[in-house]
Amino acid sequence: RSFYPRMPGGTLLPLRCSSYILRQSHHLTACKAPLILARPSSQCHSKATCRHIFSIQHRLVTPMVMLPRVRGLHLSSTRRKIEQFNLSDIGEGIKEVTVKEWFVKPGDTVAQFDNICEVQSDKASVTITSKYDGVVTKLYYEVDDIAQTGDPLVDVEIAGSGADPEPVATTPEEESEAPKVRNVKVLATPAVRRIAMEYGVNLADITGSGKEGRVLKEDILSHTSTKTPVPTPAHTAPVFTAATPTAPPTPAPAPAKPAAPLPVRPAPVFLGEDRTEPTSFMIKAMTKSMSEALKIPHFGYKDEIDMSKLVELRKDLKDASLARGIKLSYMPFMVKACSMALLHFPILNSSLNTQAETITYKAGHNIGLAMDTPMGLLVPNIKGVQQLSVFEIAVELSRLQNLGLAGKLSTQDLSGGTFSLSNIGSIGGTYAKPVILPPEVAIGALGKIYTVPRYSPSGDIRPAQVMNVSWSADHRCIDGATMARFSNMWKGYLESPASMLLDMK
Repeated sequence: RSFYPRMPGGTLLPLRCSSYILRQSHHLTACKAPLILARPSSQCHSKATCRHIFSIQHRLVTPMVMLPRVRGLHLSSTRRKIEQFNLSDIGEGIKEVTVKEWFVKPGDTVAQFDNICEVQSDKASVTITSKYDGVVTKLYYEVDDIAQTGDPLVDVEIAGSGADPEPVATTPEEESEAPKVRNVKVLATPAVRRIAMEYGVNLADITGSGKEGRVLKEDILSHTSTKTPVPTPAHTAPVFTAATPTAPPTPAPAPAKPAAPLPVRPAPVFLGEDRTEPTSFMIKAMTKSMSEALKIPHFGYKDEIDMSKLVELRKDLKDASLARGIKLSYMPFMVKACSMALLHFPILNSSLNTQAETITYKAGHNIGLAMDTPMGLLVPNIKGVQQLSVFEIAVELSRLQNLGLAGKLSTQDLSGGTFSLSNIGSIGGTYAKPVILPPEVAIGALGKIYTVPRYSPSGDIRPAQVMNVSWSADHRCIDGATMARFSNMWKGYLESPASMLLDMK
């Protein structure tokens, strides 16, 4: 049916209406004054009727348009969340550290396991890594500030933590071509991560066989059965070629020897007035360990060793060791001889628990070496000396010395020692009274090597290179006779290095 309402100005507007619309319009005309379409005075009633009809028509006859099915595009911005990254417990009972270096600044983007900062405790230097993906917004400490365990280090702004990620309209073809990347948090120990770094393996690509999916060393080795890690300096056999007659080469002028650098003496320090400053973390650590050492009843034993044959042996092996990239010193021989003597006197490689009234004999010979570093006295140790050769000890010793000078010794390098040696001779000392480092029970101090006149077996006077050693032992579990026998065996190996071949494994 058709309806022709008159609009203002006399225009007729045809509409197609359903019977429901007509009924509604009849209801309006019945309740109000009669609708006369031709008279201008009835325009007010016609306007109300038209508005009502249009509203009903729009509700009933709304067009339905079928749009193609695509992913929606959210135009609202993603909400972000600020996470506080706290200093976690780094073990060994460490409660506070000193911030030595920042690797990030506010505004930098970081990912999981990226380096955040380097901190120094009383035992080791530790690199702190990020556990969030986001943007650094705040640093809580300056360099050389003291940070407590559990306190916040940085604030990281994490994207998409408060809302769903912004969807993007993509076609099915684009979805199939997009690569699938694993973004998971891998459980692994620092030692395993170092092995993975040496092999150049991404831990996210390895399925862990340990507890809760933890990646183990065996998983990396099985995953990289065809790869080899970056090799350490090793000996390369010389290649010999047949000599051919050639013209004698023209001798090149010998380069001028550089002048020996003058010794640098530290400038004298003049204090105009008294100064008070807080103790460093190294002094705090030394105070704690020495307070424990004061509870141990020390006894000393001193002796003199003829190092003449070892001096000659080192001279013969020095060039061969340099060809392998390692400078050979006397210390590797002393460490190996010490381990060989500990096999006969295991009580010196033990720890005493006075509360439980027990003695624990250590299976591994983790011999610590006191080092004078820029940060103070540190005692890293060489693990498993009983299973290492003299050259392998020299390689490990060189690594520890380089890390100590750079202040990069880790907690693993500084923990787990069972016996200690202190080389005071590198500075110039002869005798010392070394202090035992708990929970160990013995320590030795090695003096400098110097030349003195000595009588030979035939009665002639000859020059001899001698070294003095000073031992300290825990008198609660070690007696003087045991210490003397151990020192004599160690002395025999050094005075006759060839005898070490009989017992070396």
